[in-house]
Amino acid sequence: MKIAIACDHGALALKNAVIEHLSKKGYEMVNFGTDTLDSCDYPDFAGPAAKAVASGECEKGIVLCTTGIGVSITANKVKGIRCALLSDVMSARMTREHNDTNMMAIGAGVVGQMLALQIVDTWLSTEFTGGRHQRRIDKMMALEQE
Repeated sequence: MKIAIACDHGALALKNAVIEHLSKKGYEMVNFGTDTLDSCDYPDFAGPAAKAVASGECEKGIVLCTTGIGVSITANKVKGIRCALLSDVMSARMTREHNDTNMMAIGAGVVGQMLALQIVDTWLSTEFTGGRHQRRIDKMMALEQE
């Protein structure tokens, strides 16, 4: 699976830890930056990552910043993206099962590295359950057409 990943300066260490962790598990990572601690603007990195997921270049995406809020809002501005801001394992599982999210966001200042890696693993390994949830997703995504 090819995964887009991006962060701002506030989440660089966590992004690097996620890349290392997932690369060891055999995932192909596409790094959209940033790769320095220099102050930067998260939309410059989260936006291209979300576009890569929306276009099909990448199957899923992970975006990170200090709180996760800015990158999740940015990702959700891209048509076709369903990005969930996650800080616990249960939500990671439920957002895949019920919402078929194609991107996730984490706040490096909110979630520690060990928990973040558990959240990422849970999110990536959980399948969408379909059924009644598909009807709800269809209604949600139809809002982009209004």
